[in-house]
Amino acid sequence: MAKHRIYTMSFASVYPHYITKAEKKGRTKEEVDEIIRWLTGYSQEELETEIEKKTNFEDFFAQAPKLNPSRSLITGVICGVRVEEIEDPLMKEIRYMDKLIDELAKGKAMEKILRTS
Repeated sequence: MAKHRIYTMSFASVYPHYITKAEKKGRTKEEVDEIIRWLTGYSQEELETEIEKKTNFEDFFAQAPKLNPSRSLITGVICGVRVEEIEDPLMKEIRYMDKLIDELAKGKAMEKILRTS
């Protein structure tokens, strides 16, 4: 079975779209970065390095220092699919990130997005 196209896309090619989506709704690049760091365990410096290296999504998640155990609390629909029903582990990680950015753009408080409250 062929890999999904997004797996081989560079994270750097999608990252600006996350920022644009957030900024259109009055949120910031810093908040986007905080969400990504929370989800993946990358430091800001490591995140910037991965973006510069144009790491693909598959490697971006495979190399993530520490995927947040609370990410399993992320539920709901993204791209017409329930996140909690996605079986492919990599697609689930990508959709977790999409869902968090979506919540940011919809104005949710950071504590709720990061599942701390």
